[in-house]
Amino acid sequence: MTLATGAEPAGEVREGLRRAGVAEARFDAHTRNLYSRDASMYTITPLGVVFPRDADEVAAVAEVAGGLGVALTPRGAGTSLAGQTVGAGLVLDLSRHMRSIERLDPEARTARVQPGVVQDELNAAAAPHGLMFGPDTSTSNRATIGGMIGNNSAGSGSLRYGMTIDHVRTLDAVLADGSRTVLGPLPAEERAARAARPGLEGEIRRGLERILAEDAEAIATGFPDFWRRACGYRLDRLAGDPSFDLAKFVVGSEGTLALATAAEVDLVPRPAHTVIAVGHFATTPEAIAATQDALALDPAAVELMDRTILDLSRQRIEYAALGEILTGDPGALLFVSFRGDDEAELTDRLHRLAKAWKAGGHGYHTLLAAEPKDQAALLKVRKSSLGLLMAAGSGTRRPLAFVEDTAVDPAHLVEYTTRFKEILDRHGMEAGFYGHCSVGCLHIRPFVDLAVPGEAERMRAVAEEVKELVTAYGGVNSSEHGDGLARSEFNREVFGPQLYAAMQRVKRLFDPGNVLNPGKIVDAPPMTDNLRDARPVEPGPLRTRLSFEVVGGMRGAADRCMNIGLCRKTSSGTMCPSYIATRDEEHSTRGRANALVEALSSADPAAALGEEPLHGALDLCLMCKACKSECPLGVDMAKLKSEALSHHHDVHGVPLRSRVFGAVRTLYRLGSATAPLSSLPNRVPLLRRLVERTVGITARRPLPAFERRNLVRWFRRRPAPEAPADLGEAVFLADSFATYTEPGIGRAAIGLLERAGWRVRLESRGCCGRSSLSKGLVDDAKAKAGRLVGLLSEGAADAPIVGCEPSCVLTLKDEAASLLPGDERVAAVADRVRQVEELITEAIDAGRLRLSADSWPAGRRILFHGHCHQKAEVGTAATVGLLRRIPGAEVVELDAGCCGMAGSFGFEAEHYELSMKVGSDRLFPAIEAEPEGTVLAATGVSCRQQIGHGTGRRSWHPVELVAAALEPAAPREGAGASGER
Repeated sequence: MTLATGAEPAGEVREGLRRAGVAEARFDAHTRNLYSRDASMYTITPLGVVFPRDADEVAAVAEVAGGLGVALTPRGAGTSLAGQTVGAGLVLDLSRHMRSIERLDPEARTARVQPGVVQDELNAAAAPHGLMFGPDTSTSNRATIGGMIGNNSAGSGSLRYGMTIDHVRTLDAVLADGSRTVLGPLPAEERAARAARPGLEGEIRRGLERILAEDAEAIATGFPDFWRRACGYRLDRLAGDPSFDLAKFVVGSEGTLALATAAEVDLVPRPAHTVIAVGHFATTPEAIAATQDALALDPAAVELMDRTILDLSRQRIEYAALGEILTGDPGALLFVSFRGDDEAELTDRLHRLAKAWKAGGHGYHTLLAAEPKDQAALLKVRKSSLGLLMAAGSGTRRPLAFVEDTAVDPAHLVEYTTRFKEILDRHGMEAGFYGHCSVGCLHIRPFVDLAVPGEAERMRAVAEEVKELVTAYGGVNSSEHGDGLARSEFNREVFGPQLYAAMQRVKRLFDPGNVLNPGKIVDAPPMTDNLRDARPVEPGPLRTRLSFEVVGGMRGAADRCMNIGLCRKTSSGTMCPSYIATRDEEHSTRGRANALVEALSSADPAAALGEEPLHGALDLCLMCKACKSECPLGVDMAKLKSEALSHHHDVHGVPLRSRVFGAVRTLYRLGSATAPLSSLPNRVPLLRRLVERTVGITARRPLPAFERRNLVRWFRRRPAPEAPADLGEAVFLADSFATYTEPGIGRAAIGLLERAGWRVRLESRGCCGRSSLSKGLVDDAKAKAGRLVGLLSEGAADAPIVGCEPSCVLTLKDEAASLLPGDERVAAVADRVRQVEELITEAIDAGRLRLSADSWPAGRRILFHGHCHQKAEVGTAATVGLLRRIPGAEVVELDAGCCGMAGSFGFEAEHYELSMKVGSDRLFPAIEAEPEGTVLAATGVSCRQQIGHGTGRRSWHPVELVAAALEPAAPREGAGASGER
């Protein structure tokens, strides 16, 4: 059957779906582009994208698509590394709506889930019962169970828990003709009854019986010997299964045989304890050679990380903690984990491993991590190895996944990887090595620039040699990431002609019209077709206001995204708040990056940046900057949005509200000068509604209250400090908030600094430009930043620059360089910027500031929420460390993501609901679960506003709490915090 493509078929498909009652399908160019890529090296623009709400809609889509000959490509998180989830027909996004855990049975140790359920979400639901889903992929925070079923995924623990195929009991499935069935093990009578039925399921069952009989010898001898396989159709499992379990047979078929709409899966006991040994080795071969000693002690996993990954982790603040616990400069690490319920026995195995390695001369140091707090940094980097490796690329030179999923018996791993590297060396390719030594699977990704003529052919030559090498060792070409577009072409040679022909018959049996994800596993195009970078684009010229110092400028900055989908995580970290709230691909960092790349690839990029579909995708970006640190590729969407907004303004003009928020410092100064009259709108609902109608500032959120006795007035009129200023000058950046609406915070900080021995210079004459930048008023931000940098360059050249609002202070460390490229003063100022918490902590540790338990009730609990920009730029360790120096305080740092306020975002009428939804995800529930006696702390003014509005509870800046805990001193006006606590 000829597959339908093009504009006319799209209209026919749209109408067919409408008649069938399918609620959400999109055929616009913007959405089609968002789904043209997954995490692989391929790109194919689909005809359209469908977001089914339930199994009925999946069946309706299949019936319509089958009738019109339109291909269907099922998709979960779109993190497939071999191109399984891109296709030219309809993409079926099962992750947006079909994500319910329908049943969890702790007694039976099973769960029934829809395909869009994320692995970590299932584990979180199972954890209170001491259970978990066995296959532990490194992408567990965004990988869907449906995607894992499609790929037959596995992870670091597969030595103990096997692969997804080992944990699927039954599947609710939609067949190619739209009919529905339940697949699973059957008794002989039921099996015969189903095979006798008319219709597609009966034909499938009868046909499979014939294939098993006619190709029995090929099935028995044609599969690779090694057990860890995610390739081909599992006729070997079916042949040896008296229950004829078609659920397990469909696992790993990549959506080419049936569409799963629900699954009953097994859960396994969650071990009570995990301990980890981290061996330090001079070279990668030395680390691999130590694997056998580890395997002799029955570990849960043995994981390799080479120098490439280690060096990349050191460059990222998100993973900086790893470098602090390693010894020396290892060329490779081997992570060996033991899991179980007997902690003493596990610890004993740790020590036995360390002794065995020492006796065998393996490595130069073994780090033993028996406690979860000691393991966090280790596990965080290990699970991020893929993303870190991807970040090593530059421009179109990327580490590509075309030979990264082979596996051999671990006993052959040293020799195998040595010969593997010889192949790469012969072809002049570099690669990073990481992966699962315990099961002989190393993810080896050579760096390739497909934009260079001849590179695709060289890549193919390497793939063919590696295929021959893995075959020689009895291994498999794909051990957990599937065949997709990268490896399916080689399946005829991998399995032999007779077994491959049997697999082709299987495909025709299940899918006579070849509509279910065609071109994967069998009858595939060449691996070099549809490559993402094979046809370099030549976009028109674009003058950017910000400096993008990467290959390809602004387009190159967006094109760094390799679609690994970490921005789709929903239960940890901050990235990406609007995706967490909407579950819409368009509002993930990945979606926005792909939309920007498309716009910036056009003949007139400046005009494309002004188009409304792109503006809609960028509009819900809260500019939290979490992507800059949490995305392993460092895609800085906040910076990209600022630049894009400036071009949108060029086309459409600057909205009044953007001008208002860009002038926030001027408005706050006026508000302070006219207080308390300036706070009148908060008390008059009619005025608030008028402001909402004319400016677009929501009437549902309280406006800041201005203080007439602002920080500048207080600083000028206060008595001279009594403490000697023997530490020299410190510059305090008087941001708009600590100056005009929360001057108590500024007074507390300045009081602490002066009592510590600093001579404080208050810099209140300028604005960092952050507010203008956030609204795309880049030229205005340049002028403001330039003026402030000039002011800060006055005075002592080594005076530290501090402040209490992270977004303002840190603008000097980050955005100022992009706003003022070539200005030598910028780097000098940035080098002087420090967190105020650091200076105060140093003073406490040096005995210059003394905190008293008498001033702070013992056992007081502090719940701390960090500012997004602080997390992204410098981390929150300094703030948490300062709070923990308060005598008797119990400090808990929340991992609650973005508060949802994001400066002006939460004040904007059309964004209010989303702002509150973001806050309600993790932050509000965490606070509401705390007793009234818990003290709330937050470094950001937006965070404090959102906490107060969303929970009705007051939060404090950490410097206020420290000031309140100071030992009593002689009364001096201006020292300490203001207000009641």
